[in-house]
Amino acid sequence: MKLKLDINPDIVAMMQAEILAGEKAVSAAMREAGTGLKSDWREQITGAGLGRRLAGSIRSKFYPTREPSLNAAALIWSKAPKIINAHDTGPLIRSKDGFWLAIPTEAAGKSRRGGRITPGEWEQRSGLRLRFIYRRNRPSLLIAEARLNTRGKAVRSRSKTGRGVVSAPIFILVPQVKLSKRLDLARDAVRAADSIPGLIVAKWVEGKV
Repeated sequence: MKLKLDINPDIVAMMQAEILAGEKAVSAAMREAGTGLKSDWREQITGAGLGRRLAGSIRSKFYPTREPSLNAAALIWSKAPKIINAHDTGPLIRSKDGFWLAIPTEAAGKSRRGGRITPGEWEQRSGLRLRFIYRRNRPSLLIAEARLNTRGKAVRSRSKTGRGVVSAPIFILVPQVKLSKRLDLARDAVRAADSIPGLIVAKWVEGKV
């Protein structure tokens, strides 16, 4: 007696097709969730008034880069993590040497290297000396005898008579600064993570239709 068993349809082929569908669904879901999180973070940063340049520091990358996988992953990060973290946590900032934090006024202008200008850089650039003014119960100052140009920046006076020269506050000195929390990146990250199971199921079903 000879028995012959034919399985129709081919179960092995069906399982392979199902695995491939699952790999595509997971990869597509991670890409959609990651792309959405990057967009949400960028919108949150611009909405907080922190500018498009900082928002553009948010980047994304997906793994694996080519083939679909059941272990697909998305990485969303910032190229300016210290700045982002400061606005996300609202830290208390103190001077490294335990003295003062020098906060530039409008008259100080901006640093040529980007970011806030320091007292040393300002003196070197302007050719003027800063003078310390202590004020009890109020922030102390670093001032300079200078002329304010049309943009409100303190510059060296060319007048031999001292015409137009004023005692201009260049830096405000404070012992510490508490940054306000302007971002909540964890909120968007949790929402993106919670959406992944539903996205996988939707992509899996979509791939069969």
